[in-house]
Amino acid sequence: MEKVQTDKVVCYIVSAGCLLVFTHRDLPLDEVGVQVPAGSIRPGEDPAAAALREASEETGLGDLRVLRKLGEADYDITPYRPVVMHRHFFELTTDCPVDDRWPSREPDPEGGGRGPVFDCYWIPLEQGHVLSGGLGALLGCVVP
Repeated sequence: MEKVQTDKVVCYIVSAGCLLVFTHRDLPLDEVGVQVPAGSIRPGEDPAAAALREASEETGLGDLRVLRKLGEADYDITPYRPVVMHRHFFELTTDCPVDDRWPSREPDPEGGGRGPVFDCYWIPLEQGHVLSGGLGALLGCVVP
């Protein structure tokens, strides 16, 4: 079976030495794990713009800015699906005050329909090893 490559972004939102993560309220933790905002790059969309869009959609935060692009890496999700995700990793931040924990609902999910509900919260950057699905691949590039 031939593998398909898709272009994705992964967003490390960092503030005061902490990393913004989320879990899915409606899905078991052992199936989806702890995540950071990530998603697809739309046709013709700049990867940095996609990072800002995805991070805002998944967290509900509106005042985000890209600090820098950290790099790119491929992540093969076979045998789940014959797909290789080409991921663009970005470090983002916000200057606005943010709660320690809050719920967020993605307004425009890829598959359409009602978006998932996320529980967003901050963890110390050094605990980022808990990220699932290779999402922590370039976390070591973030300067605390």
